[in-house]
Amino acid sequence: MVVDDHPMWRDGVARDLGEAGYHVTAAVGEGEQALRVAPAARPDVVVLDLQLPDLPGVAVIRGLRDILPDVRILMLSASGEQRDVLDAVKAGATGYLVKSAGRQEFLDAVRRTAEGEPIFTSGLAGLVLGEYRKPGGPRLTERETEVLRLVAKGLSYKQIAERLVLSHRTVQNHVQNTLGKLQMHNRAELVRYAIEQGFS
Repeated sequence: MVVDDHPMWRDGVARDLGEAGYHVTAAVGEGEQALRVAPAARPDVVVLDLQLPDLPGVAVIRGLRDILPDVRILMLSASGEQRDVLDAVKAGATGYLVKSAGRQEFLDAVRRTAEGEPIFTSGLAGLVLGEYRKPGGPRLTERETEVLRLVAKGLSYKQIAERLVLSHRTVQNHVQNTLGKLQMHNRAELVRYAIEQGFS
């Protein structure tokens, strides 16, 4: 489902998705409308503009996740402000892409979002991350911390494996260990945690 109040942009995104083989179940221009049609449209992925005329993007994210708990939400915004990114991720967005991204980058982001991978525009990777070894917090090894930093930057397991010269399986094991230590269930939660720690 595509949610954007600019008709030309909305239609263009829907067309690009259709041409790439995706089934666009709905394309709407307002947050309330998105929340109304979501139960019937049942999208796997929502491409959501942060700035809507009727509701804040963050409210739409929360509403969509209440209606469809498993939905993946890719924010598409003109803003790359730290606060906007952080608020969207805390509300439950899977990823965040700025509108200056190219068509191929966008389609790749949608594909990876559908797979549950957190996606962030490369320019936003610098937001992340700070210190995980908080006093009294879970103890992550240096390697787990390193992998977590790269996960939070939006890198795929394959990219992390190449960057750290590890096997794909080893990277997955590090992520699973980290999820266990932090009592989390998926990569999106892990990225939210990482970003929050980076800003705390």
